[in-house]
Amino acid sequence: MISRNLHNDLEGYAEIKEEIAVLKKYGTDFTLQKGEVARIINLHHPKKLSLRISQIIHETESTKTFRLVSSTRPLPPFQAGQYINLFVEVDGVRTSRPYSISSPPSQTAYYDITVRRVAEGFVSTYLLDEVKVGDIFQSTSPSGQFYHNPLFHGENLVFLAGGSGITPFMSMIREITDRGLNRQVQLIYGNRINDDIIFNKEMEERSACCDNVTVHSVLSEPADGYNGLSGFITAELIKERVGNLDDKMFYVCGPAAMYTFVLGELKKLGIPKRKIRMEVFGPPPDIKSQPGWPEDVSINDRFDVKMKGKTTIKAKAGEPLMNSLERAGIVVTASCRSGECSLCRTKLVSGKVFQPRGVKLRKSDRAFGYIHPCMAYPLENLEIII
Repeated sequence: MISRNLHNDLEGYAEIKEEIAVLKKYGTDFTLQKGEVARIINLHHPKKLSLRISQIIHETESTKTFRLVSSTRPLPPFQAGQYINLFVEVDGVRTSRPYSISSPPSQTAYYDITVRRVAEGFVSTYLLDEVKVGDIFQSTSPSGQFYHNPLFHGENLVFLAGGSGITPFMSMIREITDRGLNRQVQLIYGNRINDDIIFNKEMEERSACCDNVTVHSVLSEPADGYNGLSGFITAELIKERVGNLDDKMFYVCGPAAMYTFVLGELKKLGIPKRKIRMEVFGPPPDIKSQPGWPEDVSINDRFDVKMKGKTTIKAKAGEPLMNSLERAGIVVTASCRSGECSLCRTKLVSGKVFQPRGVKLRKSDRAFGYIHPCMAYPLENLEIII
């Protein structure tokens, strides 16, 4: 039997061979640039950053801004509204928390993160009471989807903020006013009392000098003699202050109770979901008050969580599963800790968990039994695969 090269019988094969020969002789040898793409990606979006506290700024009685500079390399760029996930070790427990960058992206020398004390807060208490200038932390690169896209979001923006939810908006407002961007911004900012207003003086100064930025402060528990807006960020207040709603893009950021309330008010106004951008700040403070929480499970109930092929730990029903894992020394990759980024997705082999509204599970994850432990609460004994 006679064998032959069948490639020669293919139409155009000879021309292709000739072209390959020419390219080998005169073309660029890209093997010399092996790893160049990875180097560029790592330059602009490294997996980990080493950051040093260069300054601590006291904003209010309960809030400080931590100025972070790089201790090893230039800081990667970010978009106003994005966050970093800061890694800390408190009492032997390694954990992380996402913090929005409050400095503008045009400032490339440092990142500012602004932290408010949380009642019984594990990380916020540590940062506010123990961290000092010179301390070094690791963080992720900036990430998140809560930023302005000029192609889709228009130039008429309404920012609805509550408490420390002002931080991504402050980055946006600083960028708009520093660079003279052509965006019309109305900020409605809710707090409990006047002393809780973060960046109060700076926001007044920026809005006074820039006609395209208007700030409305709303207090839920105003002091006697207060003449400003009071109550909550209701549909009536939004309509009164914003006026025509048709051409506006709404951004919402704040504690869980705040954005849950505000989303209901926007619905009353007929604002479509495509016109609402939302940033979730961590798990709800009182999980048992969330719709769907089973009445027969106490937040103090404890369950066994078995990691397939590994160990078994105890987990409390009233806190996210990720917290229990970290307390046991098991670190799960995470970024947002709000059920959005999907980095912590974990296989649930058996058992039941409660996941509050807002957790963005893929349809395939639901079908094949994956959960986000940062926003999953055990309701019975579990077996998982990390």
